Amino acid sequence: MACPTQFICKALRSVGLVLFYYVFSIGITFYNKWLMKDFHFPLFMTLVHLVIIFCFSTLTRFAMQCWIGKPRVTLPWKVYLSKVAPTALATALDIGLSNWSFLFITISLYTMTKSSAILFILFFSLVFKLEEPNPFLILVVLLIASGLFMFTLKSTQFNLEGFIMVLLASFIGGIRWTLTQVLMQKAELGLQNPIDTMYHLQPLMFMGLFPLFLLNEGLSVSTTEKLFRVSELSHLIYSLLTLCLGGMLAFGLGFSEFLLVSRTSSLTLSIAGIFKEVCTLLLAVEFMGDKISTVNWLGFAVCLSGISLHIGLKTYYNKGNGPMVRQLPVRDNPDLELPLLQTKDDYCEDTNDEEEHEILY
Repeated sequence: MACPTQFICKALRSVGLVLFYYVFSIGITFYNKWLMKDFHFPLFMTLVHLVIIFCFSTLTRFAMQCWIGKPRVTLPWKVYLSKVAPTALATALDIGLSNWSFLFITISLYTMTKSSAILFILFFSLVFKLEEPNPFLILVVLLIASGLFMFTLKSTQFNLEGFIMVLLASFIGGIRWTLTQVLMQKAELGLQNPIDTMYHLQPLMFMGLFPLFLLNEGLSVSTTEKLFRVSELSHLIYSLLTLCLGGMLAFGLGFSEFLLVSRTSSLTLSIAGIFKEVCTLLLAVEFMGDKISTVNWLGFAVCLSGISLHIGLKTYYNKGNGPMVRQLPVRDNPDLELPLLQTKDDYCEDTNDEEEHEILY
């Protein structure tokens, strides 16, 4: 029998996870745009962030291992390269292209274009059979695509190069989050914990992005006065501290994203993100001087209506009127509750201490 407060507790926890994601997502968006005004090396910045995320993940895994007295999961090389590498490469390209685009476009255009990722996530969810086909999804796609077209129509701050970069990042992001959902929901891999997932992803992400960095920024970074040819130590310290700040924001963002994906799905992450993007657009207009016309706002509203329709469809089918989201088969734990957030309140039936210890950690 379900606990009386179970639904409320889960709802509050879900809202908390979404807000946790909002803080880091909005923060790193404005941080990237601010940094790119003077530091024109987005790929180098991304590589530094990957190193910082890996260090934080390693320290967190070590602390968790000391706390519970059990070793963390470490995948063998064959499984690591075959199962994790595709997700890592897609993630690296998604993040790298997104950061790169800030050299060319405004926050508002970036935010609106990036929201199109749900189209690609939806497409790849159907390809990987994570979502059931539905005729209403055609209307969802048309609304979101039309809204994106209206938002970019006659935009005074439109930049084609940056727009293509973000659109390509959104396409790759669809692959990224679909593969991430598959990766984290395979119980036999043991990567349900987001810290373990980030720990395994970062090295391959670094190796995947490093050749692109060498090709585009290698020579420029080695001769820049902001780093290797700095004239004053204070300038070097300032550059390093700003890069480290971004790395901490990136770690928080990655952690919060993986929390949402592991608790829900990649589509839920994008759906929740659309409301965050409203706040981002308003803040960009207010503090960054972005110009958005009435037609652009109308396009955003049309796109938002497409997202809302999809939410309504998911709610309708989840009430037992038919399957829309297909659950991945797993061997050990069909619910795949996230270990870091699992509490005794989630279980109303009595269990012994050993079983609760396994679930909690």
